[in-house]
This record gives sequence, structure tokens and C-alpha cells, in this order.
Amino acid sequence: MKTTKTVDALLANYESDNEKTRENIAKMLMQGKPGGTGRMVILPIDQGFEHGPARSFAINPAAYDPHWQFKLGIESGCSAFAAPLGTLEAGYKTFKGQIPTILKCNHANSLSRQKENADQAVVGTVEDAVRLGCSAIGFTIYPGSDACYAQMEEFAALSREAKAAGLATVLWVYPRGGTLSKDGETALDVVSYGAHMGCLMGAHIIKVKLPTAHLELGEAKKVYEQYAIPRDTLTQRVSDVVKSCFDGRRIVVFSGGASKGTNEVLDEARAIRDGGGHGSIMGRNAFQRPWDESLKLLSDIMEIYKA
Repeated sequence: MKTTKTVDALLANYESDNEKTRENIAKMLMQGKPGGTGRMVILPIDQGFEHGPARSFAINPAAYDPHWQFKLGIESGCSAFAAPLGTLEAGYKTFKGQIPTILKCNHANSLSRQKENADQAVVGTVEDAVRLGCSAIGFTIYPGSDACYAQMEEFAALSREAKAAGLATVLWVYPRGGTLSKDGETALDVVSYGAHMGCLMGAHIIKVKLPTAHLELGEAKKVYEQYAIPRDTLTQRVSDVVKSCFDGRRIVVFSGGASKGTNEVLDEARAIRDGGGHGSIMGRNAFQRPWDESLKLLSDIMEIYKA
């Protein structure tokens, strides 16, 4: 596969991986409009699991159709399309080879009453990912949850199997549960801590939420204040998360989060770029818009990352 010097420099950080795994990472980094820049825009559509179909798709009914979802990822020029097993199966033959895919292997649902012990069920396998020609598997852990240790062990097992099969691993790291406050879920010290854990667990790509300036953990707060670690701007906070990801040796992408205005989405992309982040993994802010608006927004984001 033909790559750029920028992509080669990123791949060089994955020193233990076999050639097939590195090729799958490169495939995502070279795909679509951001291809070759070292940045990525991934389209994830797993919100039907997490939030339910009406909350996810009623605002834009065309998005109920998995083929529409595939087409959005392809025609917008995204780096990869991440989705649950059933979605990838529904478009496998039609869209095979047109965009790298990521099989999201575990999921939660909003019908569950789990809070302190927030958890997800494993519903996809490495065997499924290989059968569907995926480039990577995706998985979520909830640092802070009383169920987190089991989640970490589940990911460790899947990760070993995925790497042996030549797949990349994308780890959603969403702190929640346990004694974390709601504000603590996106606190800078907590997000950076979670991202670092993802790297230590061997994930190739880390997905986190954009952090706020709030500090949740008493001992960490002392360090941030003692060493005057900058956190006033989003760019500074992104930079802190990137530093926590082995000082930029691991790819870290940031969630688009809840639906918001176009200008805010674009401002966040600029902050991610300027803070050294590797891109966005954006679902609701893309697919909950009409087709032309979705394409325009994703195109504008990619232009920011290419700058």
C-alpha cells in the first residue's frame, strides 16, 4: 500500500504489530479525504443500541437504513465506518471494499438500570470481523465503573485475538459509574487518565470525549495546579490528552458528542487539530442532519484537518 511520510511516521510507533495489522491501520489513515494527513474522521453509527431508534434516527428517517449509513461514510470521504454486527452484515455485499469498517463488539442500552456498575454486553467477535472483512474491532470500557475490571479483561482477550488475525483495535474509553460525578466523566484529569489506560492496554486507536477544564480527582488536581498544566482552552486540554497517549505515539480521536450547532462542531475540530489530536469520530452530529448538510459538515471538518 502506498503511504505518506506522515502516515509512515505514525505506523513506526506500532513496533510490535504484524504487517497485516499495520496495513489495516494504514488503510484507515489513507482512506478518504483526510487520507495521508495523519488524521482521521470516522463515522460511527451505533447509537440505535445506546439510545434507541427513535432518539437516534427519527430526526432524519433516511438514517434508519444501514445502506444510507454506509453511503454517508463513503460519499463524504470518511476514514472508516464503525457499526454493530447487524449493520455491517446488512451492507456487506453492496459496499464491500469501499470503506474500511470497524466492528463494534460490545454495546449497552438505555433500558438498563446500571449506574455505578455501568457495563456493556459483548455481542460481536473477531471471527465476525474477519468474516466481514473489517479493518478493526471496536470496544468500550467504562473506567470508574464497578464492572470495569471485567470489561478490561474482555478487551484484553479480544485484542490478543484481533492482533493475531491482523486487525487493529479501537478502544472507546468513557469514564463513568462508581463514584464519578457527572461532571467527572469529562473532567480533564479523568479523560486523560482513561486515555492513558487505553494505551497501556495495547489499543491502537483511542476514542475519548472532549474534556472540560474540571478536575475530579483530588490528588491529580494537586499536580495540575502545582505544575500549572494549562487547561483553560480546549486546544490545551486536547494537548494534555495527546500527551497522555504516550506523548502522541498512539492515535487518539475525539467523540463528536451530543448534537450541537455547526459552528461549535467546527470550532471543536480546530481545537483537536491545534492540540495535536488525530481527528474525530462523529456520529449524531453527522447522520442526524439531512444528506446535503451531513456531507457539507463532514467535508468542512476534513478540510480543517487537512490544513
